[in-house]
Amino acid sequence: MKLSVVIITLNEEDRLRDALESCREVADEIVVVDSFSTDRTLEIASQYRCQIFKKKFTDYGSQKNFALDKAQHEWILNLDADERISDLLNEEIKKLKQQTDITADGFLINRKTHYLGRWIKHSGWYPDRKLRLFKKDKSRWQGRVHERLELKGKIRRLDGDILHFTYRDMNDHIKRINRYSAMQAQDIVKRKTKQLYLRAIVLPPVTFLRFFLWKTGILDGFPGFIIALISSWGTALKYLKAIEIKKQKK
Repeated sequence: MKLSVVIITLNEEDRLRDALESCREVADEIVVVDSFSTDRTLEIASQYRCQIFKKKFTDYGSQKNFALDKAQHEWILNLDADERISDLLNEEIKKLKQQTDITADGFLINRKTHYLGRWIKHSGWYPDRKLRLFKKDKSRWQGRVHERLELKGKIRRLDGDILHFTYRDMNDHIKRINRYSAMQAQDIVKRKTKQLYLRAIVLPPVTFLRFFLWKTGILDGFPGFIIALISSWGTALKYLKAIEIKKQKK
């Protein structure tokens, strides 16, 4: 197995080095696709001899597909700049690279998120299995926000975790929800979704209950409550913004 690690970036000088350090032992090449960062992101990437490309950001799916196309090797490990591979996952990938007959075309990996000072073990955030190690010619990213990988082939699971340091602070969390909801609102309008006012009223409290009770966020304590609360707010925002877009078009 020859492995290309691909990472998309925008102003990640405070997090990129840890991501690169975590994967450098298993990577045969590292591809960084940057959305014109204004900080030291590219300087740090160059220190690790990454293959660096620049592309204006339009959405997450197209950005990751561009990175996929730039990778040279058959196998891809997709990481975000705020993610690290755990020691166990590092060892499992090393073992996999020694195999001559790999029967799968992709591997699901658990992702564990650090939020508000603790590892989240519930709230729908764990095990949060992601298809992140896969054959390039079998795969394509779909979706503008919360993109997903479509893979044609056999999928297995791999031990170990991707460690996710998702938000720098509460302000970063709110900014990202605001950005995601704007993109989601455009998709809602494009799909011609009906009953936007009703959805904006009913779905936010349903979202809160889903994360806090049904997905046992209550077991994560105060961070679990905040996850449910902000998820609820994000649900409201995307429908309120969709309503606004429709009014502007009229």
